[in-house]
Amino acid sequence: MDFQTFTDTEDSGDEKKHVAYMVEGINALERAGVDFVIIAANSPHAFFDQIKQRVTVPLINIAEVTAKKARSKGMKKLLLTGIKFTMQSRFYPEICNKNGIDIMTPSDYEQTTINSLIFKELCAGTFKETTKEKLLRIINKYDVDGVILGCTELPLILREGDGRVPFLNTLEIHAEAALEESLLGK
Repeated sequence: MDFQTFTDTEDSGDEKKHVAYMVEGINALERAGVDFVIIAANSPHAFFDQIKQRVTVPLINIAEVTAKKARSKGMKKLLLTGIKFTMQSRFYPEICNKNGIDIMTPSDYEQTTINSLIFKELCAGTFKETTKEKLLRIINKYDVDGVILGCTELPLILREGDGRVPFLNTLEIHAEAALEESLLGK
């Protein structure tokens, strides 16, 4: 799928167009014979239920497997980071709350900062130490058990042990769930 088309349909606020674009891609994978699909980005999971209703191939939800991982580690309160769209969406809080986990998000100003750093630097392949420091200043000020790295670009600059609490690398967690599904068919 074309990343620019994907983000344009997401940013346009046209939920129907965005969902249709996602479904089109998943249907192509299904016609190719896949057993299941992961949507390897966080933000489209805001539309996961709508997408799931329109496809027949099983989907693995990134927020569900992240909540399961957090619960297995005994985490009760998490900070959600990612692009602004993800931080302002309800899918992580809803799924985590069902698993006994509270979600916090950075302030509006911090969300704008994180969003800008992701799109202007990380997506462009620019990884500055000052960017990492800015992200850690935001993350480390919150009293939480862990941090959801809710954007696939964040693990490119933030590593486990960088912060004062553990990071939940959603890309890695989602990939592990896909591997488990492919090997065990669960």
